[in-house]
Amino acid sequence: MQTFDLAAQGLRALNSTLHGLKGQTNQTAWEIINPKGAHAIAVGLDAPVDVTVRGSTGYYCAGMNKQATVRVKGSAGPGVAENMMSGTVIIDGDASQYAGATGRGGLLVIKGNASSRCGISMKGIDIVVHGSIGHMSAFMAQSGNMVVLGDAGEALGDSLYEARLFVRGSVKSLGADCIEKEMRPEHLALLADLLKRGEADHLAKPEEFKRYGSARKLYTFNIDNASSY
Repeated sequence: MQTFDLAAQGLRALNSTLHGLKGQTNQTAWEIINPKGAHAIAVGLDAPVDVTVRGSTGYYCAGMNKQATVRVKGSAGPGVAENMMSGTVIIDGDASQYAGATGRGGLLVIKGNASSRCGISMKGIDIVVHGSIGHMSAFMAQSGNMVVLGDAGEALGDSLYEARLFVRGSVKSLGADCIEKEMRPEHLALLADLLKRGEADHLAKPEEFKRYGSARKLYTFNIDNASSY
């Protein structure tokens, strides 16, 4: 385990060190102490390493992540795992607004609650929230899966495309073109896998969720032309 004291060594040195790691590195386990809410911790990683942040973080923690597993032993500020490509990001506490925004792959797990616009414009990321999510979550969500064990705020899935949304609790309101959909056997199987990977299979069962998705009625979207894009 490599220990990096952020308060003593600084953010630039941290990210430079982590960016220097390659796929064959033996330094695969890292611990960051004294984060003190700093912004942009562990952004742009591209190696199969395990990074544990012991404390809460500011903006954009683990943004653009590839391959790495980043664990935050606290809460995360706005934009955690923004534009994530692969790997895993786990937040033990709460996440502020637009968690997982534009994420293209990988898994984001939030063990507390997520604020507004969680998963906005998601493009393939999987997001599992143990608590509840705020308003306008999954706005313009294009693909990927969002699992919410708690409740969802106003305008869930507004203007979404083909992302799949699974909510266990109540939904305050659905956004434009978002509707409840039938939960078929393949969705139950998918949800069971997501709950297991999201460390939530002991908290909820797939049968307890409802599925939401696109009604495909917006004038800018015609499923007959999907293959053209």
